[in-house]
Amino acid sequence: MAQKLGYVALVVRDYDEAIAFYTQALGFQLIEDIDLGGGKRWVLVRPPGSDGTDLLLARAVNPEQAARIGNQTGGRVFLFLHTNDFWRDYRALTAHGVKFVRPPSEEAYGTVAVFEDLYGNKWDLLQLKDARIAI
Repeated sequence: MAQKLGYVALVVRDYDEAIAFYTQALGFQLIEDIDLGGGKRWVLVRPPGSDGTDLLLARAVNPEQAARIGNQTGGRVFLFLHTNDFWRDYRALTAHGVKFVRPPSEEAYGTVAVFEDLYGNKWDLLQLKDARIAI
């Protein structure tokens, strides 16, 4: 049996502002943006060169969902952006105004820094040391 995670839903305030951040600041590719009617859209983005899990940008539709924007995991790092060149991507993200909340550090597993997306969700930018699990 073969399985993989297809999408991870990220609750956002507004489709267009989320698309702008993920494509312009993070350099992601817009894969799909389909109008489903009634103000709902199917929006997928992914890092350049990725063939793995896509990020589904899901606009909050009620107060409970809106309360989760920017804090889907209770303040823990939520998503892990793997890279094959940490310093290239760290400099590029910094140049695009991405806010890093923990500076780069060398850990047993690789080079890592924590940044926030436009809503405050925490992400790891991570270059793994183990080539078997690197991108």
